[in-house]
Amino acid sequence: MPEALIVDAVRSPIGRGRPTGALHDVHPVDLLAHSLRALADRTELDPAVLDDVIGGTVTQAGDQALNLTRSAVLAAGFPESVPATTVDRQCGSSLQALHFAAQGVQAGAYQVAIAAGVESMGRVPMGSAVLPGSNPFGPTLAERYPEGLVPQGISAELIAARWDIGRTEMDEFSLASHQKAAAAAKDGAFDAELAPIAGLDRDEGVRLDTSLAALAALRPAYHDAAMAARFPQLRWQVTAGNTSQISDGSAAVLVASPDAARRYGLRPLARVHSAAVAADDPLYMLTAIVPATEKVLHRAGLRLDDIDLFEVNEAFASVVLAWARRTGADPNRVNVNGGAIALGHPLGATGARITSTLVHALHQRGARYGLQVICEAGGQANATILERLTG
Repeated sequence: MPEALIVDAVRSPIGRGRPTGALHDVHPVDLLAHSLRALADRTELDPAVLDDVIGGTVTQAGDQALNLTRSAVLAAGFPESVPATTVDRQCGSSLQALHFAAQGVQAGAYQVAIAAGVESMGRVPMGSAVLPGSNPFGPTLAERYPEGLVPQGISAELIAARWDIGRTEMDEFSLASHQKAAAAAKDGAFDAELAPIAGLDRDEGVRLDTSLAALAALRPAYHDAAMAARFPQLRWQVTAGNTSQISDGSAAVLVASPDAARRYGLRPLARVHSAAVAADDPLYMLTAIVPATEKVLHRAGLRLDDIDLFEVNEAFASVVLAWARRTGADPNRVNVNGGAIALGHPLGATGARITSTLVHALHQRGARYGLQVICEAGGQANATILERLTG
């Protein structure tokens, strides 16, 4: 079976997902096209040889409707012969795109493919795809969960209560995310992955002046009287400060077979060693990263201690802290350049963004194995192990 090689990975800087954000005026089609062009330019690859472009976008409505990835391929100036599709596995959409691209190469169906993702949350807010009066879950699902499932913020509160994760611990984690991201930016750790756009050459959400006192002053973001009555164990500790940021951004990853890499003179940075998806309790929703981690390690024949760097999406501080407690992972190896709490979480782009950060961090630190995992609405998770290549 051919190996799936990652030739390069690039992303836009992440803008704040609001009308005043630096990338708000960039149409999401153009935002993704920017990362696609940057990837082709950096690798000097003729886009005509691409077998497919697979993009992730969560809210496929409005400016992000109608197979956005195909529109971005054409907007990037790629030949009309290059096909493209858009997938949705919620926050893991572009990591799922990477899985599909790698599996296509491993199966022999692809020689060269791009996995990518985009989300312009300032232009297309979360929930926009749910029409007024519609029911995206249906009556039979409601019968299975008669008390009802809950929004992600409540799931994050449930996780904090179940694993006895306190407000101070979450705020300390969040502060560390900003500090690590700020240090990484200052040291040039993101330079190899960034493709500046619209005058933005850094991640806009990193707060250089935040503090524990400032974080502690924030009010709970998801308090609800009905949920408080239903779940009396909740302590209402999840705030905007210990939650990922609403953001705009895009990212793209070039995947090739060894034969194609040789044929086109491509120098791969890493290989997709193993990949897995898992699912868990949809009420807690965000805990599937634990079984996904276990599953991908088992599939890879590796132990947790074999992993040099972890990228665990910081949807909420409670989620990453619970994952660390359940797995026993060394916190010093987790999100070494900060995560979504500081950098932002442009939903459909985040999986490919994390891949870009992880691939380049492996090279910068001379590390061998990196594991990335991302929680997803509905109680699912994608996990991937990358191995740095040195040849």
